[in-house]
Amino acid sequence: MGEHTTPKFPQEIIDEYASLGVDLPALFSAGHLGERMGVTITEASADRVVGTMPVEGNTQPYGLLHGGASAVLAETLGSVGTMLHGGASKVAVGVDLNCTHHRGVRSGHVTGVATPVHRGRTTATYEIVITDEQDKRICTARLTCLLRDLPRTDAS
Repeated sequence: MGEHTTPKFPQEIIDEYASLGVDLPALFSAGHLGERMGVTITEASADRVVGTMPVEGNTQPYGLLHGGASAVLAETLGSVGTMLHGGASKVAVGVDLNCTHHRGVRSGHVTGVATPVHRGRTTATYEIVITDEQDKRICTARLTCLLRDLPRTDAS
């Protein structure tokens, strides 16, 4: 379910993580849940993260896109933006997610675009707008993440 594409990253981000031996596409993927739901990240920077998700397979009993599916897409995109803002020494942990569902969608794909509202040293907040294939807004979400220091390993 869902195509696997490599997210597009700014060169300075690629260079920063490559020097640490980190696989960016794996690190900034939607994880197992996102993979099961067909989430694909197509563009990623601290200023803008874009991803898509199919409606099929992510519906509630009435045949509409499940609100929880929209929440998964929103949290994934906002978390990626926060991780990119925080840099290689930080991890993003979601602490607040708010989703307002404006309209239903029954087929096709939805696209989410996450843009920063606030980017600080310890928290970041992103607004995520999810639209259908006709560019009609179906959901507006806001995610706040805490930026924590990357846990130290025995090797570091």
